[in-house]
Amino acid sequence: MNDTSTKRKTALKPKVERPKLHKVILVNDDFTPREFVVTVLKGEFALSEDQASRVMITAHQKGVCVVSVYPRDVAETKATRATDAGREQGFPLLFTTEPEE
Repeated sequence: MNDTSTKRKTALKPKVERPKLHKVILVNDDFTPREFVVTVLKGEFALSEDQASRVMITAHQKGVCVVSVYPRDVAETKATRATDAGREQGFPLLFTTEPEE
């Protein structure tokens, strides 16, 4: 008789987690012109005219509006660039980020 035992080798695949996503949020203010906000939304977030207008109106009515969701580094970069665009023109335009739940 043969006393050889057979063992199976299983390859362990490391689990790779997707990066946590962050929301980019437009914060309403009473000073930045609506047309400028729409222009920034179209330029930085590649929204259509209609989408940008809806985001701007929602932020105006509710105080804040989620613009889009990205990995953290992309969200922070876009929020900073959009906020800086407002500051360059002398407006208090503000975009923030927060983790998506």
